[in-house]
Amino acid sequence: MSSRIVVAGGAGYIGSHVSVELLSRGDALLIIDDFSNSHPEAVERIRELATGDVDLLKADMADEAQRDMIVKAVRAFKPDGAVHLAGLKAVGESVAEPARYYRVNLGSALTLIDALKAADAKTIVFSSSATVYGETNANPVDENAATGPANPYGRTKFFIEEMLKDIARSDPDWRVVNLRYFNPVGAHPSGRIGEDPNGVPNNLFPFIAQVAVGKREKLSVFGGDYPTRDGTGVRDYIHVTDLAKGHAAALNYLATCAEGCALDVNLGTGTGYSVLEAINAFKRASNRDIPYAIAPRRDGDIAEIYANPERAKKLLGWRAEKTLDEMCADHWRWQSQNPDGYTS
Repeated sequence: MSSRIVVAGGAGYIGSHVSVELLSRGDALLIIDDFSNSHPEAVERIRELATGDVDLLKADMADEAQRDMIVKAVRAFKPDGAVHLAGLKAVGESVAEPARYYRVNLGSALTLIDALKAADAKTIVFSSSATVYGETNANPVDENAATGPANPYGRTKFFIEEMLKDIARSDPDWRVVNLRYFNPVGAHPSGRIGEDPNGVPNNLFPFIAQVAVGKREKLSVFGGDYPTRDGTGVRDYIHVTDLAKGHAAALNYLATCAEGCALDVNLGTGTGYSVLEAINAFKRASNRDIPYAIAPRRDGDIAEIYANPERAKKLLGWRAEKTLDEMCADHWRWQSQNPDGYTS
């Protein structure tokens, strides 16, 4: 049965793919985005890739002066729930600008909570992150592992998770799933939507892609002396379309779960790949050289982390399907067709 869903941050990299997935299953959407790290063209391409009702509200959810307007718009939309993806997301930037990260990420979440409460639509799927986990956990990491994020970005995700669980405990009408993403990569197989970071990319795959397409000279690999199989960091990379399907599965779960449910769920493949393995896979996909140089470790990074995705499989009926080679092929298709992102 179709639903009416608010997608906060719905024009961003992950949000655009979530929006296409939800539209494809028949949902009506209200996308809220301020386009600070996204582009209006993404909304037009969402409409191109999937038919359905898409309303757009350009607004900054962290701006207290816009709060009442956002609450009013959400209430008028009459949603059944929301997916919350709005916020800042770069680890290194969060170390340099922690106050900004706390203000934007927590402020956006609080505004959406107020809006859903006013609309009597107390269902939320939150875009969290594997960065909430501590450094001492054994891999693969499950949802009962110790938390202890190593950077301000991760701490904002952890605090929002805890806030949502506190709210669900206080009011049994709330239903919450915190989706702990591992490392989203890839793009829609059409090549029409994908990751389009402002300025210098903060994440590995968009930087690799920009080197492959000739926009950047070489890649800096942060850390070559980690205790991993080749000395570079190991991460669990997940195709963004698999990730989008995980959001739809989480909304399905919340539609039937008991009152007051609040759940943390990993979205990952269960397999870790090193930075050098990711580079080699992208070389195969693009048939391009990817020059790189080993650089010092970055503050806030850890050596290795990959998911135990069994809870998602058991409770949500979801599992990742795309391989690393498919992730690279789709990411390269997006980058090669849109060398300058949405302004190409």
